[in-house]
Amino acid sequence: MNYEKQMYITINHLDDFERTRFFRVGDTLVLEKDRNNDYDDEAILVRDKNGRRCGYVANSVSTVARGTLSAGRLYDLIEEENECIVRFILFEEGIVIAEVI
Repeated sequence: MNYEKQMYITINHLDDFERTRFFRVGDTLVLEKDRNNDYDDEAILVRDKNGRRCGYVANSVSTVARGTLSAGRLYDLIEEENECIVRFILFEEGIVIAEVI
């Protein structure tokens, strides 16, 4: 990644993978461009430290938390795989805010 400013992302679709309760602040996750995604050409899949699918970087105006980057804005800034660290967990909203590293 070639970017100097701190970048935060919203991770959603957590319940699709039954992983919401497994996140902890400080967890390192892997971001992976999902080039075979049928619904979004800029989809970024999120995997846990064991390689299990656990969500996607939000890419819709209605799902991207204020102050975070959408998958579309992040897509060209990262490599095929990148890491992020969980910084905030919003259990009621079912989302995680992470910092791209």
